[in-house]
Amino acid sequence: MAFTRGVPEATFKGDWEQLQGLLHPIVLNHGLELVSVVDPSGRELLSLVRSPETETYSLIRDSDLSNYEFIQWTLEGVVEQRGDKYVNLIETEFGEFLVTSAPILFEDQVVGVLLAGTQLRGMLFEIKQQALSDLVILDREGQALLTTLPLADEGYPILNLQANDLSSPELSEIRKFSLDQREYQAHYSPMIIRANSLGLLGVVLPSNFIVTTEATSRNLFSLLFAIGTTGIIVFGIVIARSISRPILRIRDVSLAVASGDLNKHTGVRGFDEIGQMGTVFDLMTSRLRKRTHQVINLYKETKERSEELERANLRLQQAHQQLVQSEKLASVGQLTAGIVHDVKTPLAVILGLAEDAQEEDQIGPIQESLGLIGKHARRANEIISDLLKFARQSNPEIHYQDLCETVQAAARLTDFLARKAGVKVKISAAPDHIYTSYDARLMEQVFVNLIQNAIQAMKDGGNLDIFIKENEQWVGVAVRDTGTGIPKKNLARIFDPFFTTKPEGEGTGLGLSVSYGIVAQHRGQIMVESEEGKGSIFIVKLPKVELESVEAVET
Repeated sequence: MAFTRGVPEATFKGDWEQLQGLLHPIVLNHGLELVSVVDPSGRELLSLVRSPETETYSLIRDSDLSNYEFIQWTLEGVVEQRGDKYVNLIETEFGEFLVTSAPILFEDQVVGVLLAGTQLRGMLFEIKQQALSDLVILDREGQALLTTLPLADEGYPILNLQANDLSSPELSEIRKFSLDQREYQAHYSPMIIRANSLGLLGVVLPSNFIVTTEATSRNLFSLLFAIGTTGIIVFGIVIARSISRPILRIRDVSLAVASGDLNKHTGVRGFDEIGQMGTVFDLMTSRLRKRTHQVINLYKETKERSEELERANLRLQQAHQQLVQSEKLASVGQLTAGIVHDVKTPLAVILGLAEDAQEEDQIGPIQESLGLIGKHARRANEIISDLLKFARQSNPEIHYQDLCETVQAAARLTDFLARKAGVKVKISAAPDHIYTSYDARLMEQVFVNLIQNAIQAMKDGGNLDIFIKENEQWVGVAVRDTGTGIPKKNLARIFDPFFTTKPEGEGTGLGLSVSYGIVAQHRGQIMVESEEGKGSIFIVKLPKVELESVEAVET
């Protein structure tokens, strides 16, 4: 209690209300009969004393306790051989108390004394119940303070000792006396606590104690006989249960196993028939549990193989779709390669003659017609150039590099188009740098094409979100717009060459086909998801290649 948080501070401040709030719960929990806190002047800050009649605590304050020598020693910090605590007797309005004192320290200074005590009368009667004898306590002058003897008409002066009887420092005296016409013997000895003599303790027995002891022995033998009989009965019950309990245990486990719980075991062991039956039952359950686990594992393996077959079938379907698309691109490429030069040369001649005629002829209508011829010839030449790019399909230059930088470069190239169309572009990458092996020029062409298509799909502005992510096998880029979306009937054809949903003159239908071919050259995948009226999302997936693998291939 002296070191309970808040007690030293409250004692230093003299705050008895705070002390009451801190100490009262401890007093109640431990059933203490007296607790006092004394300030440095020896004045009582508060005392909590339990009444023996009502069992309630009374609050007492402002009593002067400075006349007690052991309190002064505690306040002065005197430390004896056994420590800084002292034990003594104090008198209150509720009787004599045996108390222990302890210093209360605050910032290494003694700021008060805490006393914890037990009522002496209750203590004596408790000892009497254990020792089966009466007790008497005398003060240092030999005067009787308390006794457990019955109330006598003549009082208890006969229990007192004279001054000459107290002269011996090692007092141990036996006296005979008569009280209420009954003969007693008393044995007095010093009452020493923590090396300090607090008075004398006397043990009082009637003169016919031997007869009483014999009666007590008879009662003891009767008690032992009753205990022995009870033990035999208990032993019989234990023997009966040792037979019935294992059988009941085996029955309960059998019911649990029958309901499907194979983790139960009887735990019954022994060399008798019941023990052998429990051992055999547990062995049977263990083997059944093992077989069940084997069946479950076989089922899991079968399920995993089935899932692997499904995944393989899905990959086969995707590969088939890529093969069909590649065949389409190859066919168109062969066709384009065969006619592109034959068409490009006449167009160049037409464009050149139109420009020459336009310079020589100054007539207005003819000048305008020649301008239209040149415009459409240049348009046809651009289409033929796109076809030529599509047909060549050169081998990509693969390097290990940051995919996030390539996407950001494509976004910068299309920044003017986005701002002009009122489209907000947001790039999100997790992590900030994602590396794999690819041709940056070709993949930049793919991302520029996807961003341009998304911007063109949002004629009234909108949001364009680009997500870059990776896992153990793939790195991916998703381009999501909030445009008009793609009709469901066109989703299967958007990667076909020359297929376009744009107005005439705004596209050749080769952008997504070329992008598909570039991604396929990188052993990747390009996919689309769209909902008409809500927007589209194009996903480009490239195989994740670590730097160590690239260096090994180059080596």
